[in-house]
Amino acid sequence: MQYVQAPEARPVPDERFPGSQQDRKDIATQTERCSQSKDLRPPSPPSPSQKLNSSTLPPPMSDRNADPPLDVATGVAMPYNIDWIFPRLRNPSKFWYVVSQFVVSAVGIFSKVVLMFLNKPRVYNKERLIQLISKRPQGVPLVTVSNHYSCFDDPGLWGCLPLGIVCNTYKIRWSMAAHDICFTNKLHSLFFMYGKCIPVVRGIGVYQNAINLCIEKAALGHWIHVFPEGKVNMEKEELRLKWGVGRIIYESPKIPIILPMWHEGMDELLPNVEPYVIQRHKKVTLNVGQPLDLNDFILDLKKRQVPEPTARKLITDKIQEAFRDLRAETEKLHRERN
Repeated sequence: MQYVQAPEARPVPDERFPGSQQDRKDIATQTERCSQSKDLRPPSPPSPSQKLNSSTLPPPMSDRNADPPLDVATGVAMPYNIDWIFPRLRNPSKFWYVVSQFVVSAVGIFSKVVLMFLNKPRVYNKERLIQLISKRPQGVPLVTVSNHYSCFDDPGLWGCLPLGIVCNTYKIRWSMAAHDICFTNKLHSLFFMYGKCIPVVRGIGVYQNAINLCIEKAALGHWIHVFPEGKVNMEKEELRLKWGVGRIIYESPKIPIILPMWHEGMDELLPNVEPYVIQRHKKVTLNVGQPLDLNDFILDLKKRQVPEPTARKLITDKIQEAFRDLRAETEKLHRERN
Protein backbone atom coordinates (compact mmCIF):
# COMPACT_ATOMS: atom_id res chain seq x y z
CA MET A 1 0.00 0.00 0.00
CA GLN A 2 1.56 3.25 -1.13
CA TYR A 3 1.33 6.26 1.15
CA VAL A 4 -0.49 9.22 -0.33
CA GLN A 5 -0.16 12.23 1.91
CA ALA A 6 -3.35 13.86 3.12
CA PRO A 7 -4.26 17.12 1.36
CA GLU A 8 -3.57 19.21 4.44
CA ALA A 9 0.02 17.97 4.88
CA ARG A 10 1.83 20.58 2.83
CA PRO A 11 4.30 23.38 3.56
CA VAL A 12 2.70 26.47 5.07
CA PRO A 13 4.19 29.81 6.18
CA ASP A 14 5.71 29.55 9.62
CA GLU A 15 5.64 32.67 11.76
CA ARG A 16 8.69 31.46 13.69
CA PHE A 17 10.94 31.98 10.65
CA PRO A 18 11.64 35.30 8.89
CA GLY A 19 10.78 35.57 5.24
CA SER A 20 14.40 35.07 4.20
CA GLN A 21 14.33 31.58 5.73
CA GLN A 22 11.02 30.42 4.33
CA ASP A 23 12.63 29.07 1.18
CA ARG A 24 15.08 27.10 3.31
CA LYS A 25 12.24 25.57 5.24
CA ASP A 26 10.34 24.58 2.12
CA ILE A 27 13.27 22.86 0.45
CA ALA A 28 13.02 19.62 2.37
CA THR A 29 9.30 19.23 2.67
CA GLN A 30 8.86 16.51 0.17
CA THR A 31 7.69 18.23 -2.97
CA GLU A 32 6.47 15.14 -4.69
CA ARG A 33 4.21 14.16 -1.80
CA CYS A 34 2.86 17.67 -1.46
CA SER A 35 2.06 18.23 -5.15
CA GLN A 36 -1.56 17.20 -4.67
CA SER A 37 -2.10 19.34 -1.59
CA LYS A 38 -4.48 22.19 -1.06
CA ASP A 39 -4.29 25.17 1.24
CA LEU A 40 -4.17 24.59 4.98
CA ARG A 41 -5.33 27.14 7.48
CA PRO A 42 -4.84 25.55 10.89
CA PRO A 43 -8.05 26.13 12.82
CA SER A 44 -8.64 27.38 16.29
CA PRO A 45 -10.13 24.71 18.58
CA PRO A 46 -13.19 23.63 16.54
CA SER A 47 -16.76 23.13 17.54
CA PRO A 48 -18.17 19.59 17.42
CA SER A 49 -20.08 20.53 14.26
CA GLN A 50 -16.83 21.11 12.38
CA LYS A 51 -14.92 18.29 10.74
CA LEU A 52 -11.13 18.41 10.86
CA ASN A 53 -8.84 16.76 8.34
CA SER A 54 -7.60 16.05 10.85
CA SER A 55 27.45 7.98 30.75
CA THR A 56 28.58 5.73 28.11
CA LEU A 57 28.49 5.27 24.40
CA PRO A 58 25.07 5.52 22.86
CA PRO A 59 23.18 2.28 22.21
CA PRO A 60 24.13 0.78 18.84
CA MET A 61 22.05 1.95 15.92
CA SER A 62 20.51 -0.33 13.36
CA ASP A 63 22.28 -0.35 10.01
CA ARG A 64 19.02 -0.82 8.15
CA ASN A 65 18.43 2.11 5.79
CA ALA A 66 14.95 1.20 4.59
CA ASP A 67 11.81 -0.31 6.01
CA PRO A 68 9.58 -2.81 4.23
CA PRO A 69 6.48 -1.47 2.49
CA LEU A 70 3.20 -2.40 4.11
CA ASP A 71 2.18 -4.69 1.26
CA VAL A 72 5.15 -7.00 1.88
CA ALA A 73 4.77 -9.91 4.28
CA THR A 74 6.76 -9.05 7.43
CA GLY A 75 5.96 -11.97 9.68
CA VAL A 76 4.19 -9.65 12.14
CA ALA A 77 1.02 -11.22 13.51
CA MET A 78 -2.16 -9.20 12.97
CA PRO A 79 -4.71 -10.40 15.54
CA TYR A 80 -7.33 -8.00 14.22
CA ASN A 81 -7.78 -6.04 11.00
CA ILE A 82 -7.18 -2.35 11.79
CA ASP A 83 -7.49 -0.95 8.26
CA TRP A 84 -10.94 0.53 8.93
CA ILE A 85 -9.64 2.68 11.80
CA PHE A 86 -7.37 5.00 9.83
CA PRO A 87 -10.02 6.62 7.59
CA ARG A 88 -12.06 7.45 10.70
CA LEU A 89 -9.08 9.00 12.45
CA ARG A 90 -8.02 10.86 9.32
CA ASN A 91 -11.46 12.41 8.70
CA PRO A 92 -13.41 12.34 11.98
CA SER A 93 -17.16 12.83 11.74
CA LYS A 94 -19.35 14.90 14.03
CA PHE A 95 -20.43 11.67 15.73
CA TRP A 96 -16.77 10.76 16.23
CA TYR A 97 -16.14 14.00 18.11
CA VAL A 98 -19.18 13.52 20.35
CA VAL A 99 -18.18 9.99 21.35
CA SER A 100 -14.51 10.95 21.63
CA GLN A 101 -15.38 13.78 24.01
CA PHE A 102 -17.22 11.31 26.24
CA VAL A 103 -14.36 8.77 26.21
CA VAL A 104 -11.64 11.38 26.71
CA SER A 105 -13.53 12.95 29.62
CA ALA A 106 -14.12 9.62 31.35
CA VAL A 107 -10.49 8.55 30.96
CA GLY A 108 -9.22 12.00 31.96
CA ILE A 109 -11.20 12.06 35.20
CA PHE A 110 -10.13 8.51 36.03
CA SER A 111 -6.48 9.37 35.40
CA LYS A 112 -6.68 12.48 37.55
CA VAL A 113 -8.25 10.57 40.45
CA VAL A 114 -5.66 7.79 40.28
CA LEU A 115 -2.61 10.05 39.91
CA MET A 116 -3.50 13.11 41.95
CA PHE A 117 -5.70 11.71 44.72
CA LEU A 118 -4.72 8.07 45.21
CA ASN A 119 -0.99 8.57 44.77
CA LYS A 120 1.74 11.13 45.48
CA PRO A 121 2.79 12.90 42.29
CA ARG A 122 5.29 15.71 41.96
CA VAL A 123 5.51 17.47 38.62
CA TYR A 124 8.43 19.73 37.79
CA ASN A 125 7.91 22.49 35.21
CA LYS A 126 4.26 21.60 34.73
CA GLU A 127 3.40 25.12 33.60
CA ARG A 128 5.82 24.72 30.71
CA LEU A 129 3.81 21.75 29.43
CA ILE A 130 0.47 23.49 29.96
CA GLN A 131 1.70 26.62 28.21
CA LEU A 132 2.85 24.69 25.14
CA ILE A 133 -0.38 22.71 24.95
CA SER A 134 -2.68 25.70 25.26
CA LYS A 135 -0.77 28.76 24.06
CA ARG A 136 1.78 27.77 21.43
CA PRO A 137 1.59 29.63 18.09
CA GLN A 138 -1.44 28.67 16.04
CA GLY A 139 -0.79 25.84 13.65
CA VAL A 140 2.54 24.84 15.21
CA PRO A 141 2.54 21.17 16.25
CA LEU A 142 3.77 19.93 19.61
CA VAL A 143 5.63 16.61 19.85
CA THR A 144 6.19 15.41 23.41
CA VAL A 145 8.47 12.44 24.03
CA SER A 146 8.97 10.45 27.20
CA ASN A 147 10.22 7.17 28.58
CA HIS A 148 7.78 4.27 28.83
CA TYR A 149 7.90 2.34 32.11
CA SER A 150 4.27 1.32 32.62
CA CYS A 151 1.16 0.55 30.59
CA PHE A 152 -0.50 3.36 32.54
CA ASP A 153 1.99 6.05 31.46
CA ASP A 154 -0.61 7.16 28.95
CA PRO A 155 -3.20 8.20 30.04
CA GLY A 156 -2.03 8.22 33.66
CA LEU A 157 0.57 10.97 33.38
CA TRP A 158 -1.93 13.39 31.88
CA GLY A 159 -3.87 13.30 35.14
CA CYS A 160 -1.57 16.11 36.27
CA LEU A 161 -3.07 18.45 33.68
CA PRO A 162 -6.07 20.75 34.27
CA LEU A 163 -9.48 19.29 33.49
CA GLY A 164 -9.83 21.79 30.66
CA ILE A 165 -7.06 19.92 28.85
CA VAL A 166 -7.26 16.33 30.03
CA CYS A 167 -11.02 16.20 29.42
CA ASN A 168 -11.01 18.06 26.09
CA THR A 169 -10.81 15.96 22.94
CA TYR A 170 -9.67 19.01 20.95
CA LYS A 171 -6.67 19.61 23.21
CA ILE A 172 -5.54 16.22 24.47
CA ARG A 173 -2.72 14.43 22.67
CA TRP A 174 -2.74 11.98 19.82
CA SER A 175 -0.77 8.93 20.84
CA MET A 176 0.32 5.69 19.17
CA ALA A 177 -0.74 2.43 20.81
CA ALA A 178 0.34 -1.13 20.03
CA HIS A 179 -2.07 -2.83 17.65
CA ASP A 180 -1.56 -6.25 19.29
CA ILE A 181 -2.43 -4.96 22.78
CA CYS A 182 -5.02 -2.19 22.37
CA PHE A 183 -6.64 -3.08 19.03
CA THR A 184 -7.33 -6.80 19.32
CA ASN A 185 -11.10 -6.69 18.76
CA LYS A 186 -13.85 -4.33 17.67
CA LEU A 187 -14.81 -3.10 21.15
CA HIS A 188 -11.26 -2.36 22.25
CA SER A 189 -10.50 -0.75 18.91
CA LEU A 190 -13.47 1.61 19.20
CA PHE A 191 -12.51 2.61 22.73
CA PHE A 192 -8.90 3.43 21.90
CA MET A 193 -9.82 5.04 18.59
CA TYR A 194 -12.21 7.44 20.33
CA GLY A 195 -9.49 8.01 22.94
CA LYS A 196 -7.29 9.46 20.15
CA CYS A 197 -4.95 6.48 20.00
CA ILE A 198 -3.42 5.52 16.66
CA PRO A 199 -2.66 1.81 16.12
CA VAL A 200 1.02 1.22 15.43
CA VAL A 201 2.27 -2.13 14.16
CA ARG A 202 5.59 -2.79 15.82
CA GLY A 203 8.11 -4.46 13.57
CA ILE A 204 7.17 -3.11 10.14
CA GLY A 205 9.21 0.09 10.24
CA VAL A 206 8.59 3.81 9.99
CA TYR A 207 6.72 3.79 6.66
CA GLN A 208 3.37 2.71 8.03
CA ASN A 209 -0.07 4.21 8.50
CA ALA A 210 0.48 5.20 12.14
CA ILE A 211 3.50 7.38 11.35
CA ASN A 212 1.84 8.80 8.24
CA LEU A 213 -1.19 9.80 10.28
CA CYS A 214 0.97 11.43 12.97
CA ILE A 215 2.61 13.54 10.26
CA GLU A 216 -0.82 14.60 9.03
CA LYS A 217 -1.93 15.53 12.55
CA ALA A 218 1.29 17.52 12.95
CA ALA A 219 0.40 19.35 9.74
CA LEU A 220 -2.79 20.46 11.48
CA GLY A 221 -0.84 21.80 14.46
CA HIS A 222 -1.96 19.11 16.90
CA TRP A 223 -0.23 17.70 19.98
CA ILE A 224 1.34 14.27 19.43
CA HIS A 225 2.88 12.20 22.19
CA VAL A 226 5.47 9.55 21.34
CA PHE A 227 7.13 6.85 23.41
CA PRO A 228 10.26 6.55 21.25
CA GLU A 229 11.50 3.48 23.12
CA GLY A 230 8.76 1.66 21.23
CA LYS A 231 7.67 -0.56 24.11
CA VAL A 232 7.24 -0.67 27.87
CA ASN A 233 10.85 -0.67 29.03
CA MET A 234 10.49 -2.96 32.03
CA GLU A 235 14.25 -3.37 32.50
CA LYS A 236 14.78 0.41 32.32
CA GLU A 237 17.63 0.00 29.87
CA GLU A 238 18.91 2.75 27.63
CA LEU A 239 17.30 1.54 24.45
CA ARG A 240 18.07 2.81 20.99
CA LEU A 241 15.11 5.08 20.26
CA LYS A 242 12.91 4.19 17.32
CA TRP A 243 13.28 6.39 14.27
CA GLY A 244 9.56 6.97 13.77
CA VAL A 245 9.71 10.07 15.96
CA GLY A 246 12.50 11.42 13.76
CA ARG A 247 10.41 10.91 10.65
CA ILE A 248 7.40 12.67 12.21
CA ILE A 249 9.52 15.69 13.09
CA TYR A 250 11.44 15.80 9.81
CA GLU A 251 8.44 15.44 7.51
CA SER A 252 6.11 17.75 9.40
CA PRO A 253 5.32 20.76 7.16
CA LYS A 254 5.98 22.97 10.19
CA ILE A 255 8.87 22.04 12.45
CA PRO A 256 7.23 20.93 15.71
CA ILE A 257 8.02 22.13 19.18
CA ILE A 258 9.83 19.12 20.67
CA LEU A 259 9.36 18.69 24.41
CA PRO A 260 11.16 15.86 26.24
CA MET A 261 9.84 14.55 29.55
CA TRP A 262 11.00 11.88 31.97
CA HIS A 263 9.10 10.19 34.75
CA GLU A 264 9.82 7.81 37.61
CA GLY A 265 7.45 5.73 39.72
CA MET A 266 4.71 4.88 37.24
CA ASP A 267 5.80 1.23 37.24
CA GLU A 268 5.08 1.18 40.98
CA LEU A 269 1.69 2.81 40.50
CA LEU A 270 0.81 0.09 37.97
CA PRO A 271 3.35 -2.75 38.18
CA ASN A 272 4.26 -4.68 35.06
CA VAL A 273 3.41 -8.01 36.70
CA GLU A 274 0.14 -9.77 37.24
CA PRO A 275 -2.47 -9.13 38.46
CA TYR A 276 -1.87 -5.59 37.05
CA VAL A 277 -3.71 -3.77 39.81
CA ILE A 278 -3.35 0.00 40.29
CA GLN A 279 -1.61 0.76 43.57
CA ARG A 280 -2.06 3.60 46.05
CA HIS A 281 0.24 5.99 47.92
CA LYS A 282 3.10 5.60 45.44
CA LYS A 283 5.53 8.41 44.64
CA VAL A 284 5.47 9.52 41.01
CA THR A 285 7.87 12.13 39.64
CA LEU A 286 7.38 13.80 36.27
CA ASN A 287 10.03 16.18 35.01
CA VAL A 288 9.20 18.34 31.98
CA GLY A 289 12.41 19.30 30.21
CA GLN A 290 13.33 22.29 28.08
CA PRO A 291 12.01 22.32 24.50
CA LEU A 292 14.66 21.13 22.08
CA ASP A 293 15.73 23.90 19.72
CA LEU A 294 16.37 21.87 16.58
CA ASN A 295 15.01 24.38 14.08
CA ASP A 296 18.36 25.42 12.59
CA PHE A 297 19.60 21.83 12.70
CA ILE A 298 16.56 20.52 10.80
CA LEU A 299 16.60 23.41 8.34
CA ASP A 300 20.24 22.66 7.58
CA LEU A 301 19.45 18.98 6.99
CA LYS A 302 16.74 20.02 4.57
CA LYS A 303 18.86 22.61 2.81
CA ARG A 304 21.60 20.05 2.22
CA GLN A 305 18.96 17.52 1.12
CA VAL A 306 20.21 14.92 3.55
CA PRO A 307 18.50 11.59 2.77
CA GLU A 308 15.44 11.08 4.92
CA PRO A 309 16.66 7.87 6.63
CA THR A 310 19.84 9.68 7.70
CA ALA A 311 17.96 12.81 8.79
CA ARG A 312 15.45 10.93 10.92
CA LYS A 313 18.31 9.06 12.65
CA LEU A 314 20.18 12.29 13.40
CA ILE A 315 17.05 13.92 14.82
CA THR A 316 16.29 10.86 16.94
CA ASP A 317 19.86 10.87 18.25
CA LYS A 318 19.34 14.46 19.46
CA ILE A 319 16.32 13.29 21.45
CA GLN A 320 18.32 10.40 22.87
CA GLU A 321 21.00 12.83 24.07
CA ALA A 322 18.37 14.99 25.76
CA PHE A 323 16.89 11.90 27.41
CA ARG A 324 20.22 11.02 29.07
CA ASP A 325 20.52 14.34 30.86
CA LEU A 326 16.83 14.50 31.76
CA ARG A 327 16.85 10.94 33.07
CA ALA A 328 19.79 11.61 35.39
CA GLU A 329 18.13 14.77 36.70
CA THR A 330 14.77 13.10 37.25
CA GLU A 331 16.19 10.04 38.97
CA LYS A 332 18.02 12.34 41.39
CA LEU A 333 14.84 14.31 42.08
CA HIS A 334 12.91 11.09 42.65
CA ARG A 335 15.54 9.68 45.03
CA GLU A 336 15.56 12.88 47.05
CA ARG A 337 11.85 12.45 47.69
CA ASN A 338 12.61 9.22 49.53
